[in-house]
Amino acid sequence: MDKDEWFNQADYDMDTAEFMFSGERYFYSVFMCHLSIEKALKGLYIRKFKDAPPKTHNLLYLLEFIDPGLPEDMYDFVFTLNRVSVLTRYPDNLQKMLKDYNKEKTNEILGKSKELLRWLKEK
Repeated sequence: MDKDEWFNQADYDMDTAEFMFSGERYFYSVFMCHLSIEKALKGLYIRKFKDAPPKTHNLLYLLEFIDPGLPEDMYDFVFTLNRVSVLTRYPDNLQKMLKDYNKEKTNEILGKSKELLRWLKEK
């Protein structure tokens, strides 16, 4: 897959995150935010190295390779998004996930994810 395809899919996944949010499927919205950022980072990886990105879901691992000069607040957010991705991908307790990822918390994650995606696409 080329870098443009990764970025197209990142946009599509962010739209899906918004759709999940509007449908009150909050932790799936968070999951899609992670997937969107992962795909954008893989697009940047291809742009930088002209090679296929590593097969990983770890955003921090991808950032180490790419080193895009991410501002500290965005890096902190990536750390958080990376940590919650496993929880949203493989929830141990559905009721806990529904409680933990309410409308307010998910809206914050969605907003920061959209800001991060815009920043990554400008790189």
